[in-house]
Amino acid sequence: MHVALPILGLVAVVLAGSAIARRANMSAPLLLTAIGALLSVAPGFPHVEIESELILLGFLPPLLYAAASQTSLLDLGRERKQILRLSVGLVLFTAFGVALVAWYLLDIPFAAALALGAVVGPPDAVAATAIARRIGLPRRVVSILEGESLFNDATALVLLRTALAAAGSGVTLLGAGLDFLLAAVGGAAIGFIAFVILAWVQRRVNDPVSSVLLSFMAPWVAYLPAEEVHASGVIAVVICGLLLAHKAPYIQSATSRVATRQNWASVQFLLENMVFLLIGLQARTIAERVIEGPVGFGFATFIAVVILLVVMVLRFAWFAILRLLPWEHESLGGRESVIAGWAGMRGVVTLAAAFLITPDIEQRDVLIYIALVVTIGTLAIQGFSLPWLARRLQLHGPDPREDALQHAQLLQAAVSAGSHNLAQQVEETDPPRAIVNSLQQQADRRTNLAWERLGRSTQETGESPTATYRRLRLDMLAAEREKVLHFRSEGTVDHEVLAGVMNALDIEEAMLTTLDTRDAEMREHVLLTPEARKGDCPDLQHAPTAVDPLTHDDTCPECAADGVDPVQIRLCLTCGFVGCCDSSEGQHSRRHFEETGHPVMRTFEPGEEWRWCYVHQLPG
Repeated sequence: MHVALPILGLVAVVLAGSAIARRANMSAPLLLTAIGALLSVAPGFPHVEIESELILLGFLPPLLYAAASQTSLLDLGRERKQILRLSVGLVLFTAFGVALVAWYLLDIPFAAALALGAVVGPPDAVAATAIARRIGLPRRVVSILEGESLFNDATALVLLRTALAAAGSGVTLLGAGLDFLLAAVGGAAIGFIAFVILAWVQRRVNDPVSSVLLSFMAPWVAYLPAEEVHASGVIAVVICGLLLAHKAPYIQSATSRVATRQNWASVQFLLENMVFLLIGLQARTIAERVIEGPVGFGFATFIAVVILLVVMVLRFAWFAILRLLPWEHESLGGRESVIAGWAGMRGVVTLAAAFLITPDIEQRDVLIYIALVVTIGTLAIQGFSLPWLARRLQLHGPDPREDALQHAQLLQAAVSAGSHNLAQQVEETDPPRAIVNSLQQQADRRTNLAWERLGRSTQETGESPTATYRRLRLDMLAAEREKVLHFRSEGTVDHEVLAGVMNALDIEEAMLTTLDTRDAEMREHVLLTPEARKGDCPDLQHAPTAVDPLTHDDTCPECAADGVDPVQIRLCLTCGFVGCCDSSEGQHSRRHFEETGHPVMRTFEPGEEWRWCYVHQLPG
């Protein structure tokens, strides 16, 4: 009971703090750190000291694995040079810079000062990307920050191990370099081997529950063997997680992938919020040790603030250096460098690494206190001000208009492939026409939904056809569920049969609700799609951007003649014909293409410029 109650309390605080943060539009990591610090000084609250092994073995592997699983392997490959310069170069630059300052101010051996530099050198994987995604930074900045934070812990932990060895028995520069190289190469090799083994097993596991359990084992399957042979467990976990996520569509069933994502979302939410609460809870214990020490709390705080400023300045200096070197064209732009330089929040790995400093190191308690001040200081100062700085620099996340257009393009291509496959099966097996029509209607509804997210809002045009379908189907599902629950209350149907029907209803409602929520978020933006783009299609390349329309009314003439309202309007760029979109009842633009062969149309919605080639099914 004495273990279960504190754990239950921590989970409850995490849930409550996260809920408050969402309602107040605050950063959950920052709020939970503050709550933890306040709890630590509350009268009667017990002292909290988290063992570093708990963080490095219990929290770090699954958090790194979860982050790696959501990171694009292709994006990391594209930005590999930038990520390498930050995850290795910047960590070493920061560590040695901090070491010089600490060595001078504290008058401790340089190896001990370098250990502190290694501890505070790496930004946190969770803090930086959680805040960056919440405020909506450009995708390239987020990708680089993710890649940096995935690999920089490996550099820092290897450097810390080397510094501690140097403080004990001495180590040569060549030995340190070889140690780092072996740790990196060994970690990558073990991560790849773990991926091969786990992928082989995943291919042969058909049960979703077993597949999820196997994914829960994956972080430690990679981490523990790597640490056992003194390689980098961090790199092993990241490599394994990246490769398994990249290959998941080939080695897992769709049901297993959905179950894995849902379960990992809960695990990641709990762990990544719990670690920030634990940071705050340790504040009192660490501060009291410094107060009782020989250096004194005031002087230790002064040094900690100096180190905090040094850490922040060195990160900016490194980004400035990158822009001055020959590869400047590969670096982030000026505004992007500023925002990336300010996104250097430290996290729980910094504190966990600080507790790895052995008791024989001079001023160990002060070094741990400095790590705490740097962690809380960067979270508070940079975390709170990062949204303001992004607004001042006019940096924002991906344009939802561009995302909506790419989503429609990708879905159109996928549905076209499915329709082509359906046509082949019709030729080979001749299935009932009613089934074929139903399948084609479902495919059309999916693509129409994507295109309807572009153009005029529902406030102007009323409810779209797919929105009407969704509303009516949700009402039907509610009635169906009520009837099933009636049978359950009467006890006339077996429980397993009832559970199967309820599960099917829940899955369909969850899909419809997700789409409705996504559309509600998109309606918050004025979806006037971005500037025209040139595609690979020759029809788009040679088509004009505009022609004189045959009518200047803001509606489809044929729909008007039929007495129906179109959903959106299209303009033929060959002859100026104005017709309605595929979501409209008449589909007059598509009929015009089928009758005339005119390949390219343009949206005729106010403020929009995108075009579409019917022949090659590409946007422009």
